[in-house]
Amino acid sequence: MDNKLFDKPFRIGLLLTEGFALMSYASLIEPLRAANLLAGRELYKITDIAVQSSRVRSSSGAIIPTNDATSDTFDLVLIITGGDPQKLENSTLLDTLRRLSRSKTIVGGVSGGPYILAAAGLMHGYRMTVHWEHAPSMQERWPELLLERSLYILDRKRITCAGGTAPMDLMHYLISEHHGHDFARTVSDWFMHTDFRPAAGPQRAGLVERIGVTDRVILDTIEAMENHISDPLDLLELSRIAGVSSRQLNRLYQLKLNITTMGYYRNIRLEMAQNLLRNSSLSVTEISLATGFSGSAHFSSCYSQKYGASPSSHRR
Repeated sequence: MDNKLFDKPFRIGLLLTEGFALMSYASLIEPLRAANLLAGRELYKITDIAVQSSRVRSSSGAIIPTNDATSDTFDLVLIITGGDPQKLENSTLLDTLRRLSRSKTIVGGVSGGPYILAAAGLMHGYRMTVHWEHAPSMQERWPELLLERSLYILDRKRITCAGGTAPMDLMHYLISEHHGHDFARTVSDWFMHTDFRPAAGPQRAGLVERIGVTDRVILDTIEAMENHISDPLDLLELSRIAGVSSRQLNRLYQLKLNITTMGYYRNIRLEMAQNLLRNSSLSVTEISLATGFSGSAHFSSCYSQKYGASPSSHRR
């Protein structure tokens, strides 16, 4: 991603609720603090915020002073909860999240935070994850949710993270997207967090077995593809991630997988769409958006070309 887009600090609001998970909070804020320190300038402006409270107590009893959630504008707001998130549901908090979602702000949740996002009605049609402790109750309450067991998921204007130490992996990814892989690695090394994990969790070996190749360029780009289903990257962006030219990347895909880079990427998105058609109640239009197609007509054409049947007839 072009660093010129980040001449100004990226504004992050950490929305804390009573009893919020301190480990998740530290795993979020410390990499951002280190990024500012190592860059010698404020790359990230971090503000602790809350609804109707100026002080919030963490899971361990530490008290964090907070600003009002409506006191500033943000590029990203992440709600962090702990304990039983259902007990935190109230109209003011849910309305605040809904208002943020109607702006240009990216809205996300960490640990039990995704539960609150779902309660606010903000996760319909979005892929998401949550701490494993809350997954069964969410699936029972909202069976239509696209709930996955991943460390973190970015889907358009939503970010969800399972909590614990997973936010460190999410922050590595975010810093890498904003300021490059080398700088993100420097930040992670600062915390001796050298074995950062992809969004899908500790599944790198599984990816090797599933794809049948061990080439780092192939694995890195497929990992990026699977992290960008709803907002597909272009060939140039993928080649930058891999550190090779677009021509060399295509040559590797043809040699190792007998398909073009973008053809492979399209198949990943279509396989996800097929899974959603079989296992969700989303409309064809919603599925086309969730898998990064420009519209239902384009999606239907690509789907029919791959599977020999239209999405609607496949669902029937």
